[in-house]
Amino acid sequence: MSVIGCSRYLTFTVINPSKQLILLTSRGTESFGGTEETDGLYEQQLPNIRSTILSSSKKLCRPSTLTSKFPILLWLRTYQVSFLFRDAIAGFTVGLTTIPQAIAYGVVAGLQPQYGLYAAFMGCFTYIVFGSCKDVTIATTAIMALMVHDYAIITPDYAVLISFLTGCTILVLGILNLGVLVRFISMPVITGFTMAAAFTIGSAQINNLFGMKSPSNQFIASWNYFFTHLTNVRLNDSLLGVGSLVFLLLMKKVKDIPYGNKIFWKYISLSRNALVVIFGTLLAYQLSRDGYEPFRLTGNITAGLPPFRAPPFSTIVDGEKVYFKDMISTIGSSLASIPLVSILEIVAIAKAFSKGKIVDASQEMIALGMCNIMGSFVSAMPVTGSFTRTAVNNASGVKTPLGGAVTGAMVLMALAFLTQTFYYIPKATLASVIIAAMISLVELERLVDIWKSKRMDLFPFAVTFVTCLFWSLEYGIICGVIVNISFILYRSARPQTYLEKRKVYNFDICFVEVKQRLDFASAEYLKERVVKFMSGNRYDISLIVIKGDEINSIDYTVAMNIISLKEDLEMLSCDLICWQWNICAAGVVCRLNGDLCCLFKNDQSIEELVNNYYLNLQRKNEASIESVCTNGT
Repeated sequence: MSVIGCSRYLTFTVINPSKQLILLTSRGTESFGGTEETDGLYEQQLPNIRSTILSSSKKLCRPSTLTSKFPILLWLRTYQVSFLFRDAIAGFTVGLTTIPQAIAYGVVAGLQPQYGLYAAFMGCFTYIVFGSCKDVTIATTAIMALMVHDYAIITPDYAVLISFLTGCTILVLGILNLGVLVRFISMPVITGFTMAAAFTIGSAQINNLFGMKSPSNQFIASWNYFFTHLTNVRLNDSLLGVGSLVFLLLMKKVKDIPYGNKIFWKYISLSRNALVVIFGTLLAYQLSRDGYEPFRLTGNITAGLPPFRAPPFSTIVDGEKVYFKDMISTIGSSLASIPLVSILEIVAIAKAFSKGKIVDASQEMIALGMCNIMGSFVSAMPVTGSFTRTAVNNASGVKTPLGGAVTGAMVLMALAFLTQTFYYIPKATLASVIIAAMISLVELERLVDIWKSKRMDLFPFAVTFVTCLFWSLEYGIICGVIVNISFILYRSARPQTYLEKRKVYNFDICFVEVKQRLDFASAEYLKERVVKFMSGNRYDISLIVIKGDEINSIDYTVAMNIISLKEDLEMLSCDLICWQWNICAAGVVCRLNGDLCCLFKNDQSIEELVNNYYLNLQRKNEASIESVCTNGT
């Protein structure tokens, strides 16, 4: 479609591909076989609210909507008996990893170990109904435990309330289809956050690894305490802790043994956490005699299942009642950061194991929200997707989310029958399990990839990593997002614009090519560059051509700057032509000032455009000379 003429009254003809003639005027549109595309040059295309509501209502009544919100209805219809064995094996293997990690992460959160187990079973059952990715395993993670630690040490009721509020927030965002919000957090920011959390969590366990009790979970404070209290290192705990850590790291490589039964080696490797905990527990039990404990032990764990009750909306701290409003005030910014991190983890994990399938981020948010809400009724702290356990689930050959039922059942059995055994779990063993898991989160190869691809992306990574490590995880990820948004705004405010002095038919012109869309942030930048260029070439160039085929839309601010640019160029005795602009972008200027419609030319090549311009200029000059001569006579 091309504009081939114009007049003062905004009347011009447009030729479309079907060779139909359309006449457009500022007073209306008379169409002869016209199309909506050309009409849209003057009439803004507003959304049809009525049709949108009707289509949305029809969509809600479709069976596919129900199955999309309850994925169990989709995969349960095609479930095969042969899947049951694979799901059971996968669920059992994940359970062997989940139980020791749940106990360890309960300790990381500053809670009694059973709270880690409380958080490890309800998510497994709930995700079966609402989850859309067969591999994802829901449970508490080290990052969640660390983020809730400062509140959990006040009273466990804070951790449970945070779980409920986190679930409500995530559920609402999922229902509103706001899963796209996670796209504003780039991979370098996620990498920096994850690595900083891994360093912090691992450092907090270094004292437990050597038999000492650390007064802080912070990175610097933990290492400062360790080096200033080396005389308190316990030999037995150190040998057991370091030995267990080396064992876990070696067992991770067992699956790569090239000889023997590969399936056997794979499951031995996957069971490494359970094996090291069982060995440490048996060793501590055998060596404990007459009140002598060779290691620092986990201690008493409350036996039995947690009561099913509503989350606490008030609590008692130091003998004084704390109401809901005060609890919210104490939690503060974590009400936003914890849901955000939870969403990031589960969406990233679901995408990593989707195997070519499209991940519905909003549905994963609904599932995660329900897991946290239901978990809060059994005294669970916040949960999200666990990369380690999801990887184990995938490697075990799980077929459907039903494998989570076996994992959840194992956790319930552990709470019901094994809590007395957990008393003898050495803290050094749990520390080795946590540190080994954190080592896997330090992805140095990811930094190498970023360095190879685009080194500038290391800046948001560095900002996120440093602020998370030395300030806090909540503010660290906010700083990373701010840096990312700053990059986006900077690129938006300074679009790729190329100006060059070009010779066409022996005429010098200024050719401007804009390589991205223009918005209010970039409008002034384009004007400044053009005027600055013309100020240095005002005696050589009398025509500026702005190529706008990649400008799909503009706003009011850009249109005003185009008008202002034309006036500024006239002061420099220069004309402006907008060449090959999108018809919708041109329409914004035309609706604002109909006299400027003649600026836009789409039907000619650059050679024809320049040639016609100078021919018209020559005719005007000749007419002016003739007029002067006539008046003189």
